Amino acid sequence: MLSTLKNTWKIPETRKRILFTIAMLLVYRIGSFIPVPYIDTAQLKSLVSSNGMFGLMDIVSGGNFSNFTIFAMSITPYINSSIIMNLLTMVIPSLQRLQKSGEDGRRKIIQYVRYLTMILALIQAMGLVFGYQGILTPNNVMTKVIVGVTITAGTALLMWIGEEITDKGIGNGISLIIFASIVSRLPDGIATAYQYVQNGTISVYLLIGGIIVIAAAIIAIVAVTEGQRRVPVQYAKRVVGRKMYGGRSTSIPLRMNQAGVIPIIFASSLTMLPSIFASFFPNSGFFVWMAGAFKWGGVSSTITYIIFIILFTFFYTGAVFNPHDVANNLKKYGGFIPGIRPGMPTAEYIKKSMNRLTMAGGIFLAVIAVLPIFLGNAMGINLQFGGTSLLIIVGVALDTIKQLEQQLMMRNYSGFLK
Repeated sequence: MLSTLKNTWKIPETRKRILFTIAMLLVYRIGSFIPVPYIDTAQLKSLVSSNGMFGLMDIVSGGNFSNFTIFAMSITPYINSSIIMNLLTMVIPSLQRLQKSGEDGRRKIIQYVRYLTMILALIQAMGLVFGYQGILTPNNVMTKVIVGVTITAGTALLMWIGEEITDKGIGNGISLIIFASIVSRLPDGIATAYQYVQNGTISVYLLIGGIIVIAAAIIAIVAVTEGQRRVPVQYAKRVVGRKMYGGRSTSIPLRMNQAGVIPIIFASSLTMLPSIFASFFPNSGFFVWMAGAFKWGGVSSTITYIIFIILFTFFYTGAVFNPHDVANNLKKYGGFIPGIRPGMPTAEYIKKSMNRLTMAGGIFLAVIAVLPIFLGNAMGINLQFGGTSLLIIVGVALDTIKQLEQQLMMRNYSGFLK
């Protein structure tokens, strides 16, 4: 592995991409130490510690929310707008045509995602400053405008950093930003666990058991992330002139977890809606009741959270994987699944297989997402977003390693982990 790491630095293009990625992540971390003015951080940290959903936001943002820096809202509005645009593409014919029109269409859709991101970021920012006015000092209109515009601009800057990393660096920029946010909290998590043991909140044996559970979860996440079903495909023989083409066997890899961690992030945002609406209407009995009924960690919010995760796993998988396109491409190039007729029967077979895998993947994501809630309630401590954080770390690490492997393989080097 050390020799292959050395080989990456021998390739000027790969070295440049890695250094650019590191530089952009450093810019992000520097911005994480720039606080937004007019914020009472003591009240904010008390609010975060008592509200599970705010704790979730704080984990994803890498502590930016509890410190209320310029990146307080993190990249969540961009992720939500991307998912919304994918869902709209599935039901709006004009967007479907735009998506299939090539590079120009893709750029227009990306531009729409940017506009939607700014709208969602502004709404979320205004919801924070108007719903939780107690954290503002002084509490006046100008303060609200400054704070709202500042954290909205911070989200716009993060969006730009993520896109630059994707285009000029290594890996997916948005995923790497979330990865860096979560990893930056690991020292605090270790220190907190040590304090729990010192204070007698948890025993040493319970801590060792937790480490074993984390190790088992990492193994399960790697297995599910890398797990796939290979559908066999046979290509018919064709004679063109004096040469024979086709007659070979291959397979279509259907991934078990096609959607990654995106459904969890989107589902958590929707689960927060009752609390957001209650912040806009603090005198409304209905919204206050909704916020209490769907309090993070409660029975209603947990069940809703699980349902949203499974539903959005199907939605996102359907947006990124189209069985009819796969079937049409197979038919076009003379391929067929043994025992299945080409065309619509092939599409139905692939769709049925993908639905089964998606259901299993959605249930796995839901278990990983809610496991910290159950463990936290059982042990009497707040584990917040631990399972999802682990899923993001493992998934992003595997994806980045694969991209490095591709860069090395293109230049006849051995794989990154070989």
